Amino acid sequence: MYLTQKQRGIYEFIRTYIEDHDIAPSYEEIRRRFGFHSLSTVFEHLRTLERKGAITKGRSNEKRAIQVCDFDSRSVSVPLVGTVAAGRPIEVYEIRETIDVPEEMLSRGENVALKVRGESMIESGIHDGDVVVVKRQASAENGQIVVALVDDEVTIKRVYFHGDRIELRASNPEVGPIYVTRGQDFKVYGVLVGLYRKYNM
Repeated sequence: MYLTQKQRGIYEFIRTYIEDHDIAPSYEEIRRRFGFHSLSTVFEHLRTLERKGAITKGRSNEKRAIQVCDFDSRSVSVPLVGTVAAGRPIEVYEIRETIDVPEEMLSRGENVALKVRGESMIESGIHDGDVVVVKRQASAENGQIVVALVDDEVTIKRVYFHGDRIELRASNPEVGPIYVTRGQDFKVYGVLVGLYRKYNM
């Protein structure tokens, strides 16, 4: 199963709610059910579920137009190429392993998996020991979660471009942002497209 425990709970809540009421729950009902502090947290979880193929959403003005999907599909093997941890070089495995992930999780192009070390992205549902699936590419849009290299050190963060400097923002209030300024070496290694977790890890 590639949904986190929280994502699975939200998915099951939506599925059961639709079965009982013939309509999806509102964002506010989801927020109250799981004790989230803001609707933006609900939106982020729903966006992740949509990206993973667990739900589909209507237009932004159709707050109850959520539909659940059958996301059990054909698996695809993806190379597990290393470990990513904030402030350390990517640890590349000498012997490549593979993991099987749902096909709809992947993007076109080269996809690789990296094991996460650290808790800097916990509010985005990424925890220590999780495996992230990353599409290899050298560019990203504001707000995307990326694996980035800064002066040969690697981190997984949300990226924001502010004129002549770049912000790499954690999803953990205890971890401050990283600012990349002119003269520093910065490179996007890839963009997050999926998250994989084994519950027996």
